[in-house]
Order: sequence, then C-alpha cells, then structure tokens
Amino acid sequence: MIGTALVTGASRGLGAVIAKRLAVEGHAVAVAYRSGTEAARGVVADIRSAGGTAEAFSADVTDESAVAELTASVSSRLGPVGILVVNATGPQPELDLEAVTWDDHLAQLAFFVKSPTLLMQAVVPTMREHGEGRIVQIGSDVLERTLPHMSAYTAAKAAQHSLTRCWARALGPFGITVNTVAPGWIPVERHAGADPESLAAYTSDVPLGRMGRPEDVAEAVAFLASPRAAFVTGERIKINGGHTLG
Repeated sequence: MIGTALVTGASRGLGAVIAKRLAVEGHAVAVAYRSGTEAARGVVADIRSAGGTAEAFSADVTDESAVAELTASVSSRLGPVGILVVNATGPQPELDLEAVTWDDHLAQLAFFVKSPTLLMQAVVPTMREHGEGRIVQIGSDVLERTLPHMSAYTAAKAAQHSLTRCWARALGPFGITVNTVAPGWIPVERHAGADPESLAAYTSDVPLGRMGRPEDVAEAVAFLASPRAAFVTGERIKINGGHTLG
C-alpha cells in the first residue's frame, strides 16, 4: 500500500521541499500547514504542474481534535496515510539558562512530543491494517552541538528521537518503520536575515565545505519512505555534511 504521504509544516521550508520530493516518488501528498495558506497552495500548484497529486490541509497539529480531523480529511480526499513526515515546528528562541521557564519547555514539547504522538496515534491503525507504513520525524543535529542557549529545544529534540526508538520497536512487527532525519543548519526562508559571517563560520566547520540544502534532507526522507529502506528502523540519520564529526 504505502500510499498517501502526510507532511506537516509543508507550506514552506524543509516541509515544502520534502512534499515536492515525495510527489516525484509517485505519492499523493497532503500538504499540512497551520499558517500561510497562499504558500501551501503554491506548493500544491507546483506538485500538480509537475504531474503529481496534492492537496493542502490547514490544521494545528498540536491539537488533538484538529489532528483527528486532519487525518480523516486526508484519508477521505487522497486515500489512507501510508507515510507520515513529522516536520512542523514552532519558534525556537535562544534563551539564557537562567531565563528558561517550564512554559518554554512545554512550548517545545508540544511540537516534538505531543504533536508527533497525536499524529502517530491517528495514522497507525490504518498502517497496521495494511501491514506496512513509514514514519519519519525531522529532528536536529543540535543534540551533538549542545548549545547552552537552546536547552529547551535540545531537550525536546532528544525526547522526539526517543519516541522514534520506542515506536520502531513497538511497530516493527506490523511492518511499520520509524526513523529520524536530523538536519544541521539548512538555510530556509526563516533564515533570510542570517549574518553572512555566521554562515561562513558554520561552513568552515563542515567537512564537505558547504551549507546544506533542503533537497539534501528531502532525499533522505524519500529514501526512508521508500521500499529501499524497508529494513531500516529506529535510526537517526544526520544530514549535516559531517559538521558534528568532532
């Protein structure tokens, strides 16, 4: 089956490129987004103009009822979800350790623990029924970088990959693989104002000698979503050009 791919946070950035790449693989793609209706429609238009199938779906993927409505709508309009790409994210503020509050932690956990859990629970019954499925979480290499001003984000990303490992163990007997793709700094729209000196400094520490591109991440997701990765599960694949090799 495999079938329809649901990509959250897909109106822009990594999500948009991932959605387009999965459409090239022949999947109908649900472009899920919370804001940016025109951008989401643009992603759908690009997929359709290239001969693919896609529709846009607006939803708050941190809300239980909204997730239930989203997955029901996707299944009704495009077919059962066989691939789930958990990509949606929120603000990632840089905070001194003394300033971090429990609410700051909860804000990150909502996107990287609550939302993935709600989405997984919504799509897994159908995947089990068909005896196969793919779940790919978009993580981060921030775990290796241990940036002190990103402690809440880092903790949530670590928790997210722990979910991947637990789910891989639990869902493997049903033919469902679960993996994490962990990008390094991949400049997208929200980095438009990035300091050129910061970009140059980061690049100088990348063994492959360049910044990553969204397409690099999309290729890894496409592989994990495909039959080629049928025996890969519970893994965390860093897409950062070797930046965290040490």
